[in-house]
Amino acid sequence: MPSCRVDLNADLGESFGIYTLGDDASLLPSLTSANIAAGFHAGDPSIIRRTIRLANAQGVDVGVHPSFPDLMGFGRREIKMGHQDVEDAVLYQIASVGGVAAAEGVRIRHVKPHGALYNLAATDEGLAMAIASAVRAYDRGLLLFALPGSALARAGLSAGLTVVREGFADRAYQANGHLVPRHVFGSVILDDAEAAAQAVNLALRSTVTAIDGSRVSLAIDSLCVHGDAPGAAVRAATVRQALRSAGVEVRSVSRG
Repeated sequence: MPSCRVDLNADLGESFGIYTLGDDASLLPSLTSANIAAGFHAGDPSIIRRTIRLANAQGVDVGVHPSFPDLMGFGRREIKMGHQDVEDAVLYQIASVGGVAAAEGVRIRHVKPHGALYNLAATDEGLAMAIASAVRAYDRGLLLFALPGSALARAGLSAGLTVVREGFADRAYQANGHLVPRHVFGSVILDDAEAAAQAVNLALRSTVTAIDGSRVSLAIDSLCVHGDAPGAAVRAATVRQALRSAGVEVRSVSRG
């Protein structure tokens, strides 16, 4: 993907029952791709369907956001599972969201693992291959979102999938190009201007300043703004406007 074009994604549908997390309706106008929680860390059947409808009405691509089975921990805890169990769990979640989407006349376009599953798959080759195998089993045409240069990116390519290299506007980076763990102070960027500046640097210059001050090279195809963070809708709008002002076309990654 040319450096002058980037996809803008967020994790949506992360409410559950009577509990609301995030403001999906306000966030969607800024996005080109939506990663929809599949029920294992957040979301339920009604929320999945409603979020798919909202995304489709805005012309935003729908993807699946699978997790470890960790509703209590919002998918941010490491769960000990065998690789076959992970593959089956991810396949189940893709099929669930994909089935609801099909009932709404919507095609799912991509898969982006959530939380601990995403972070562990950045370095764990076996776990990464389990995720890639689940995506391939459901639909080889689905895009797989992954950190650039990660084990998940390599597994996706090995499985014959198209890998979308993902950067983060609102997360701090380590010097190795991986995300700073959430328990570390400063790991989440809540300042809108700072997030926008990081997004522009990633999109135009393929670089990011790590938490230790070093410069890291990261070529990316999509940028994420977390929908569960305070002020996410305003932050996403600020990021999108900053990208446009810098001459970056914000466009769904599935549309070339």
